[in-house]
Amino acid sequence: MAIAIWCILAAAILPIVTVFPAKLSKEFDNTFPRNPEYWKEGFRARAQGAQANGFEAFPFFAIAVIVGIGQGGDPYWIDQLALLFIAMRVLYILCYWSNRATPRSIAWTAGFFATVAIFSSPVWS
Repeated sequence: MAIAIWCILAAAILPIVTVFPAKLSKEFDNTFPRNPEYWKEGFRARAQGAQANGFEAFPFFAIAVIVGIGQGGDPYWIDQLALLFIAMRVLYILCYWSNRATPRSIAWTAGFFATVAIFSSPVWS
């Protein structure tokens, strides 16, 4: 199985992992996990923002991999670009957690362009 397919699984799991540290507080109430007051500010708000962005980025990435592979893109480059996407998502999360806006935007942009490259890979293969 292509590495890029495994990257789809990783991209699907990352948003869940992204918010997990914010739920470790004793103040977290699992009976009302979406309490807006809990997620209102600081690290918790940033973790939730990173999670939401992960869910938003996932469909485009997953479809790009499926299209890239299904339409005959070079599997080696699709795998490399998918790994780049995952690396950029991890960096994005770390930047979001640590409140580093500019590097976060750079990581997001690199991940976005990696996804576009995967999607269009059949054209240049």
